[in-house]
Amino acid sequence: MSFSPIVWRGDAVVLLDQRRLPAEEIYVACGTWPEAATAIRDMLVRGAPAIGITAAWGLVLAAQAGARDVDAFEPAFAGLAATRPTAVNLFWALDRMRACLHAALASGAPLAAALEREAQAIQDEDRAMCEAMGAHGAALLPPGARVLTHCNAGALATGGHGTALGVIRSAHALGHLAQVYADETRPYLQGARLTAWELAHDGIPVTVLPDGAAGHLMRLGRVDAAIVGTDRIAANGDVANKIGTYTVAVLCRAHGIPFYVAGPTSTLDLATSTGADIPIEQRPAAELTHLGERQLVPTGVPVWNPGFDITPAELVTAIITEHGIIRPPFREGLAAHVHQAGQAARRRPSAPSGA
Repeated sequence: MSFSPIVWRGDAVVLLDQRRLPAEEIYVACGTWPEAATAIRDMLVRGAPAIGITAAWGLVLAAQAGARDVDAFEPAFAGLAATRPTAVNLFWALDRMRACLHAALASGAPLAAALEREAQAIQDEDRAMCEAMGAHGAALLPPGARVLTHCNAGALATGGHGTALGVIRSAHALGHLAQVYADETRPYLQGARLTAWELAHDGIPVTVLPDGAAGHLMRLGRVDAAIVGTDRIAANGDVANKIGTYTVAVLCRAHGIPFYVAGPTSTLDLATSTGADIPIEQRPAAELTHLGERQLVPTGVPVWNPGFDITPAELVTAIITEHGIIRPPFREGLAAHVHQAGQAARRRPSAPSGA
């Protein structure tokens, strides 16, 4: 991976502005938690793991600004939590930072230093999880694989390497990858703008196609597997991901193509029974009605612009996590993976309280 989308500078979290890609590579420094929240809400940074990482650094910035007790941190916790509702990684990261805050207060450790260590651990662990996912998932692909992906689930969306694109990166490194097809991913064009930029930047063969062309490509026999990321996986294996993912899964089922979902255990939400209980973010109408200053939809015509959809578990061939491959039935396998992740977290060494 030849770029760094999230970098901690010591007094700010520096983000690659994904709104400006692919034309410009602009980095923005967020020096306060409200600036970090705005970056998440306005999609300067996006992708479930990256949102959680950025929120964690936002809480470090709150500590650096002088927050010294639980009440003083509440505006930051609430403001960051209110940015985007669908990605469970955001709330997972905030819960982890809250636990760190309480532990530091109880031990008398310096708050900013303790929170900084925890935020860095969240980012480092996410990259390590993505690399493990990549290794597990690459083993599912045959040599010469032609892979379709939807939206962007790469290094831009994570702490590095990527989830779905982590699998693709690892398969490419093994020489098993012939071609990546990236859906444009209307209306925000994360596939055309971000996935294509990221893969081309790192020398991985990628072709962009209209969302509506995926079925035709499959009928022509040019897709061996589809791999997508995820913003939340319910306890039964239903998957929330970028709008259009459900369509890809249905097309894969119709054409006998495996449909894989890659996500770290932080996206597994056992408290949510099925996908019907996952909140779906509604995006601004302007994403559909306008292209820059150009109006595309007649004035007064209503727009429905959900940011995500739910793919039922029965359409998912397997779920790839850092601990391995989960196949149906998913409820038991997901619970086992969450338990395994909890055991790994308990084994994680902690820094001395005064460090």
